[in-house]
Amino acid sequence: MLDKLIIVRGGGDLATGVVQALWRAGFPVLILEAGAPSAIRRQVALCEAVYDGTAVVEDIHCRRCQSQQDLEQTWQNGEVPLLVDPAGEAIAGLHPWAVVDAIIAKKNLGTTRSMAPKTIALGPGFTAGVDVDVVVETMRGHNLGCLIRQGQARPNTGVPGVIGGASKERVIHSPAGGWFYNLVHIGDVVQKGEAIAVITPEALADEVDPAAAQGVLVPASLTGIIRGLIRNGYVVTTGFKVADIDPRREEIKNCFTISDKARNLGGAVLTALLMLAREQT
Repeated sequence: MLDKLIIVRGGGDLATGVVQALWRAGFPVLILEAGAPSAIRRQVALCEAVYDGTAVVEDIHCRRCQSQQDLEQTWQNGEVPLLVDPAGEAIAGLHPWAVVDAIIAKKNLGTTRSMAPKTIALGPGFTAGVDVDVVVETMRGHNLGCLIRQGQARPNTGVPGVIGGASKERVIHSPAGGWFYNLVHIGDVVQKGEAIAVITPEALADEVDPAAAQGVLVPASLTGIIRGLIRNGYVVTTGFKVADIDPRREEIKNCFTISDKARNLGGAVLTALLMLAREQT
């Protein structure tokens, strides 16, 4: 079974769409994550297992592991294991069939073609044929999911894709640095200007109500559903992405299911791996 092991670097919401596609296709998958991931769409990001020990997204169960024995037991249980390993140190010893860089960092954080017989990366920052075998286009539009064999994906524009007629205004960035505390929850409907969080200069004690804390309030940028919200108590810097609002207020279920973009990328990665496997036979 493990002769087809696929290691996915990253466990955010887009990476989770990739993991789901590979896991459903029958491949054993291992996620490598950072020690303090900053996923906004936490309800659909398997990286939450870093904090909670386990995470469930749709039909996928993910478990944080500490040892080789943990990994083997997790695979036997039909779950997806996760290791905290931002540098990818475990890759060399596991000899994976393929490595997929789904960190979406807009730059290469160390993935190379020498890591596995098949290497794929999502988004800008990689050159197909040099850093990896295939680059997958991640920008929304006609070419989303396109497989690039030579060259790079389109550069990051810094402008989010349009959802419900809203683009950059649906993403909220921190107005200050400090400790971020939620005043609302993912799935809540908020009004434009309503305070959704407070940023405090020091960490709050467990018994302190964030609504009564002194700090910088974070207002909703538009009226809609809180689709993404960074983890409570996360330390942020000014300009850090902290929330995502979906103006389509009737689509609450979207907050808790993998997005169309993530599913597209999952299908693209699966196709790329099968294509590379056929070429290497």
